[in-house]
Amino acid sequence: MDDFGTGYSSLSVLYQLPINSLKIDQSFVRNLNSTNRTSAIIKTIIDMGRNLDFYVVAEGIEYEDQASFLCKNHCHIGQGYYFSHPLSSHEVQKMLVKRH
Repeated sequence: MDDFGTGYSSLSVLYQLPINSLKIDQSFVRNLNSTNRTSAIIKTIIDMGRNLDFYVVAEGIEYEDQASFLCKNHCHIGQGYYFSHPLSSHEVQKMLVKRH
């Protein structure tokens, strides 16, 4: 479920829809260090997702401290400019070949 915690996402859909992952909306990640409430919400989403056997993905990671917080709190997957800007399929293929 993309952008979990915003818009029309609801706790009731977690058991009604055939989903296996939650993606934490980038607005939470962006505001991670602004308030303790934001970090508490992110921790709660991660804990809830893991307890429901979902993969938890955080989007919009731009800084090391965001990645560190998410890692420390056992978020499964992170995506964002901190890791890489968007790449074409050709660029991804070159990168994967280079790493092997």
